[in-house]
Amino acid sequence: MGLVIIFALVTLLAGYSSFTALKNKNFLGLFFAVATLLVFGWFTFMTILKSGYPTGT
Repeated sequence: MGLVIIFALVTLLAGYSSFTALKNKNFLGLFFAVATLLVFGWFTFMTILKSGYPTGT
C-alpha cells in the first residue's frame, strides 16, 4: 500500500514538473521530467494492476 502511494506522489510531481519545464522552455529538465513521469507512471499502473487496491477488513 505504501509503495503505491509513494509511486503515485512521484508521478504527480513529475507531471507538474514536466508542465513547468515546458512552460520555462527548459528542455533538459523536460526530458528528465517526462522520463520520470513515464517510468514511475508505469510502476504505479503495474503495481495497482498486479497488487490491486487494498481491501477493507
